Amino acid sequence: MIEHLPVILITVPILSALLILLLGWHDRRFCYPITLATILFQFVGGIALLIEVMRQGTIHYHLGGWAPPLGIEFVIDTFNSYILPIILFLAVAAAVYARRSVEKEIEPEKIVSFYVLFQILVTGLVGMTITGDIFNLYVFLEISSIAAYTLIASARRPRAYVAALNYLILGSIAGGFVLLGIGNLYVATGTLNMADIARLLPASYGLATVHTAFLLLIIGFSIKVALFPLHLWLPDAYTEAPSAVTVLISTVMAKVSVYAMFRVVFSVFTMAYFVETVPVTELILLIAAVAIVAGAVLAIAQDDLKRMLAYSSVSQIGYIVFALGVANQIALEGGLLHILGHAVMKGCLFMVAGVIIYRLGTSRFSDLKGIAATMPVTCAAFALAGASMIGVPPTIGFASKYYLVMGALEAGYWVYAAVLLAGSLLAVGYIWRFIEVAYFSASSHHEAGGDHCPAPAVREAPLSMLVPMVILSFLCLLLGIFVEPLIEIVAPAVSLLLGGA
Repeated sequence: MIEHLPVILITVPILSALLILLLGWHDRRFCYPITLATILFQFVGGIALLIEVMRQGTIHYHLGGWAPPLGIEFVIDTFNSYILPIILFLAVAAAVYARRSVEKEIEPEKIVSFYVLFQILVTGLVGMTITGDIFNLYVFLEISSIAAYTLIASARRPRAYVAALNYLILGSIAGGFVLLGIGNLYVATGTLNMADIARLLPASYGLATVHTAFLLLIIGFSIKVALFPLHLWLPDAYTEAPSAVTVLISTVMAKVSVYAMFRVVFSVFTMAYFVETVPVTELILLIAAVAIVAGAVLAIAQDDLKRMLAYSSVSQIGYIVFALGVANQIALEGGLLHILGHAVMKGCLFMVAGVIIYRLGTSRFSDLKGIAATMPVTCAAFALAGASMIGVPPTIGFASKYYLVMGALEAGYWVYAAVLLAGSLLAVGYIWRFIEVAYFSASSHHEAGGDHCPAPAVREAPLSMLVPMVILSFLCLLLGIFVEPLIEIVAPAVSLLLGGA
């Protein structure tokens, strides 16, 4: 069965989406367990593929027995076998979290279509991760994007439609750039298989067509990952989406878009083109540094928790792209660690925001005074994930930033290493805003009733929302403590990227 697992991870969820639709019409209570069981199955499959790749090396699966370039190929190597379990674990956490959240934030008649689209979104992202064909990467990108636009619009918030429309417009522009870039690559090489393109492309490195393809793809994926200043769709999309959708797109979808950018840059164009033929690493470093600082400053300026976390994502994406600019072994290990770390941290933090919205109906700081007294577990989870976001030892946020700083110093980028540290100091500013409001501000209840007024009963979130949030918060700590086993997985992936396809 293991040899057919790549295609099973795509076909079974598609059939599952159809099953959710059919059974959901009969009784919508079938939707959630089918979705959760399917994504759990995908996660177990992702773990199995990771183990197989670590034992046996890269897996090539030819759909229908047709070898490339005529047939479609799935490829699982040390890079995407590391990414796949991460995104599927976060998808499982988001699915567990979604049940009670969806009941409150989605109109009942939309629940069936919500779970269908949820399943399609995850499947599209899995397809993007394991395909070895660059046009199929675009197809899966569009499938997941269309599902994401619709899921964002499914919220009861009045501005959700506007946020979804903005994302649709900018996402379509990004998709257009990516498609045109792929077209140029096809003109230059006559193939769409990524390994074949990497093999044939060096003979055409001097062609304007190839340079144009590189530029179009970089711009397209920069919009998709919300790299500053192409992040304009992100704050509204993350803020207005239903909480479970925010968790999913801020962790799983954002990380797969980063994966696609890294895959195209390192596995299709290769280091030789990226560093020597079109030396843009300095420009990427500069943009990443601006993103780290600007995203953090914008986050500090927000008066809404969910919106603040959205802008902090702009800053954290800067850290990951920073590794792309440095492009040495240590920095890229830090970048891949930060893909995992940011997914876990931001997943936990957005779950906290969703839990607060679930209980209070708002995430504005002015309404959250003293909330730690009534939601101690939720606020403790935020504190732990926030410490990781800042980079406090021994969290995963500290480990990834340590590798990034060491990589920058090894490459001689002393000033940029200082920018990384400045970004962490700015992170203290926006994480502390919530800590101060939650722990050190008198609640509106006490302000109204005085100190002798009894505190209201503790009302934490339902367990199905609380458990994944707490697990992610502990992972922020545990992954940092046990980072060495992660490095054993990350190091071969980085070696693969630096060595080309």
